[in-house]
Amino acid sequence: VQLQASGGGLVQAGGSLRLSCAASGGTFSHYFMGWFRQAPGKEREFVAVISWSTNTIYYADSVKGRFAVSRDNAKNTVYLQMNSLKPEDTAVYYCAADEYYGGSNPDKYEYSGQGTLVTVSS
Repeated sequence: VQLQASGGGLVQAGGSLRLSCAASGGTFSHYFMGWFRQAPGKEREFVAVISWSTNTIYYADSVKGRFAVSRDNAKNTVYLQMNSLKPEDTAVYYCAADEYYGGSNPDKYEYSGQGTLVTVSS
């Protein structure tokens, strides 16, 4: 499975961005899809995850109420709508996929793609 995140950019604090992650080469609809981020000098951290059926969705406490994850299995794409952005949201955002694991540990996902940079200015 190949994953490619896009949609990052520079935004002012309080603004919004929508990230996309396009998957190819696998049965997308069977996978948990996770979003993670890594700020400079920090470890990669969990942001959100969505199950294949969308019945299970979890968010990190730091983004709960501001971010929303969704997926379109017909388009093999998962989205991360980010609202009320803060400077501390600045990071490279990655998507990951796994058929059986849908937790917060990025190392347990079988597939991970290249990230997209989000910069939030104050």
